[in-house]
Amino acid sequence: MIFTRIKRIVLGEPLSNQMAIHERIPKWKALAVLSSDALSSVAYATEEILIPLAAFSAAAVTLSIPIALAIAFLLVIVTASYRQTIQSYPNGGGAYIVAKDNIGTNAGLVAAGALLIDYVLTVSVSVAAGVENIASAFPFLHDHQVVLGAVIIVVIMLFNLRGVRESASIFAIPTYIFIFSLIVLLIAGFYKHAVYGVKPPENIFPLASGVPLFLILRAFASGCTAMTGVEAISNGIAVFRQPAQQNAKITLGWMSGILGVLFLGITTLCHFYGVVPKEGETAVSLLSHAVFDNGFFYYVIQFSVALILVLAANTSYADFPRLSSLLAKDRFLPRQLASVGDRLVFSNGIMGLSAAAILLLVLFKGDTHLLIPLYAVGVFLSFTLSQGGMVVHHLREREKGWQKSIIFNFFGACTTLVVLIVIAATKFKSGAWMVILLIPILVIFFRSIHSHYLAVGKELSLVGVMPPGRIEPIKHTVIVPISGIHRGVISALRYAISISNDVRACYVELDEETTEKIKIEWNRWAHEVPFVVLKSPYRSVIRPLLDYIDDVEAATHGDVITVIIPEFVTPKWRHHILHNQTAFLIRAALLFRPHKVVTSVRYHLKGN
Repeated sequence: MIFTRIKRIVLGEPLSNQMAIHERIPKWKALAVLSSDALSSVAYATEEILIPLAAFSAAAVTLSIPIALAIAFLLVIVTASYRQTIQSYPNGGGAYIVAKDNIGTNAGLVAAGALLIDYVLTVSVSVAAGVENIASAFPFLHDHQVVLGAVIIVVIMLFNLRGVRESASIFAIPTYIFIFSLIVLLIAGFYKHAVYGVKPPENIFPLASGVPLFLILRAFASGCTAMTGVEAISNGIAVFRQPAQQNAKITLGWMSGILGVLFLGITTLCHFYGVVPKEGETAVSLLSHAVFDNGFFYYVIQFSVALILVLAANTSYADFPRLSSLLAKDRFLPRQLASVGDRLVFSNGIMGLSAAAILLLVLFKGDTHLLIPLYAVGVFLSFTLSQGGMVVHHLREREKGWQKSIIFNFFGACTTLVVLIVIAATKFKSGAWMVILLIPILVIFFRSIHSHYLAVGKELSLVGVMPPGRIEPIKHTVIVPISGIHRGVISALRYAISISNDVRACYVELDEETTEKIKIEWNRWAHEVPFVVLKSPYRSVIRPLLDYIDDVEAATHGDVITVIIPEFVTPKWRHHILHNQTAFLIRAALLFRPHKVVTSVRYHLKGN
């Protein structure tokens, strides 16, 4: 089929189960795949701190440094806590597994809902921020940001459908270009400040005084977006090469160290150079201008920032499908999400994530500042539940060194809970209320799916049922709806009389003259099979057929009624849409009617 050929060209040949071990990736690739979200946040976290401070007064901007230091301290706490999670849960699963195992199923579902929202927002925010950086350098793209963002999401989706190893190889280089370019920016910025006498911050802004506590907390909550993605490594231990547990802990340390240096460095330089965000240009772009003017390296930085922001979405593509598969295996999401595709990835989860992210991008018109207030609530809720679950785990298991571990996790849980409350309070009116409302709705959704699967399993279960001595055949009547006499109909009738002694053909009359012609042909070709004409004064085809099926069921008292639909298949797929639409409607109409079996007998045409 042409669809299969296109799929093979775009996504590659299928991979066997034996290839799964070869799809695992080394630490340097895992850093690119699982840390791009966290590392990319330095491109906008400083700006998110500065926006509320600058809106109050120029003096308030001086508070960006202590706020950044507080966030960096929080990063150290959370990193230490997640090292304990990796140690205790080497198979991954993150906050969902930890909270479910130690606090309870509902807590696990809350964490899962928060993480799923976070992953969708990661894709939307990252792509939107990347496109904004591109538009800062090329203003003519400003009015096309939503379309460009949607195209980028589709491209990332296709790369991820090709498999973890291939997507990691593709996305690793841009991540390291980003790290290198920002390190160059920091070195050049501090050098220029030290050597060429850039004005010290106190000459740029007066010292802050009288800044409301609520404003400081709001700036802190906004800057906590720098913490997003920190949990990704603990969720994705399964993608690491062996020893996966040790490699994950090392990579987590690398990520946190790089993130802390870049975030504090950019915040400090923005302070030194008096950078205040303005409409249409990001803080990183303004800082790069101040350090490099409009030179070549300015565009290198903008390009690398745009790339990492776009590719930060890849962290979600590593974790969202895996978390969805865990929920699906536990029967809290549709089972299709647990299926592994041709390329050994959870294809349905990847496509579902892409669709949700594009929808969010369209709804919020690709505006990063509208999306970010929704972002951090889910992140810190999952942080808190994960660390709280680890506290319970240590108290219950009391493994070697648990006293030290429980201190990290307890302190981490308390700290992230405080930050969660601050974020929820300061960002509530800005959009956090949507996430706070959506999480319990998702939990109800998970529970309803679980209840459905339990009910279906109970009805299908053979537990308590005595096995019969032998399986008895069912009594069934076969009805063959026809629209005329042709080779496909004859094939369907031959099949029908081979499976039942009670076969009836029926024809819905729309024109009396045509009916008489069909009767003549019927007597020539299939006079052995009863031919029933159904009147249809209102020209409906489906309704008279359904009424006739009901009448036959009432008259025969059989176990099942089988409806055999004659269809012909054209050699070219595009011609198929010109035929068999009535067959589709019949199948749809009988889908939810009990004791009805619908079978298609296809006649394959050989013509052009």
